[in-house]
Amino acid sequence: MLRSLYTASSGMKTQQFHLDTIANNLANVNTTGFKKNMVNFQDLLYQQLRIPTEQKPTGIDVGTGVRVAATLTNFLQGILEETGNPLDMAIEGTGFFKIQLPDGQIGYTRNGSFRLDAEGYLVNSDGYRVLDEGDSEIELGENIREVIIDENGQITVIDDEGDYNKVAILGLTRFANPGGLEKKGSSIFLPTPASGEPQDGTAGEEGFGLIRQNFLESSNVQVVEEMVKMITAQRVYEINSKMIQTSDEILGITNNLRR
Repeated sequence: MLRSLYTASSGMKTQQFHLDTIANNLANVNTTGFKKNMVNFQDLLYQQLRIPTEQKPTGIDVGTGVRVAATLTNFLQGILEETGNPLDMAIEGTGFFKIQLPDGQIGYTRNGSFRLDAEGYLVNSDGYRVLDEGDSEIELGENIREVIIDENGQITVIDDEGDYNKVAILGLTRFANPGGLEKKGSSIFLPTPASGEPQDGTAGEEGFGLIRQNFLESSNVQVVEEMVKMITAQRVYEINSKMIQTSDEILGITNNLRR
């Protein structure tokens, strides 16, 4: 009976983790560029009660429960929503924007909600500067009448005098295994040995996606799908809880038999 207690408790722990993941996905359903997490489970080691032999070709083994094997990030494209803001951008297809982080690292994001800081640089919502294809910060300057960004990431500024000035080309990056990226927060990812080295490129070339000005990529969380997962996880949690109660009752009966 003790084995069943520990097995059921492992089921409750993993389903609690699953519910925590679902809750985080639902909490970020309106977060621009957010990519949902998925949980993979794996059964624990089996205890061999009888090893198969020539005389007894079938053995007896019993499982000891379940554990969380991995959490995976789903990088499916979110819906592109028009905002009317000329500094908002979305990537239609493969790629990440490059962001200069305060610690000197380069972060990667699908969140193209950008603005200008006090010095005229293009920054994200946290104030981190956006980088061009050469990893330089993008300065749009002052006295701007209009900003034009084409599908290849070419940024052109029209000043108060009506002059057209090509400022920079947005830098895009992709990874051999985006699932290996580390989530930093604020929809920013960092490379790891599992993700592979950053592969820089230009929008619309060599498999990179296109830049869509005046659009933002919404979260790829599907509320109905997450709700179904939540109900399933809740039911599995309840079943494991019931298993613990049943095992406890049987232990109580066994103890009474000994008296």
